[in-house]
Amino acid sequence: MGYDYPDEIKTRLRRIEGQIRGVLQLMEEGKPCKEVVAQLSAVRNASDRALAQIVAENLQQCILTEQEAGNTSTGKTVREAAELLVKSR
Repeated sequence: MGYDYPDEIKTRLRRIEGQIRGVLQLMEEGKPCKEVVAQLSAVRNASDRALAQIVAENLQQCILTEQEAGNTSTGKTVREAAELLVKSR
């Protein structure tokens, strides 16, 4: 069974999908580079926030699972989550 992603994250990604469509529309309309870049920057920021939220949610679930299994040492799990965030940049 896979990870159950919260609806909030899915909604956030659908919003990003709409932003991407908006950027494409700006391009189709021949809008200035400054407008396109500003919108792409907003997409990148929103994507970074979604990524951080996904990693945080997953980290919380992994820690809870480890604690339920009797493992109180969660340092490795936290390091792995931090590495995921670093790799994403």
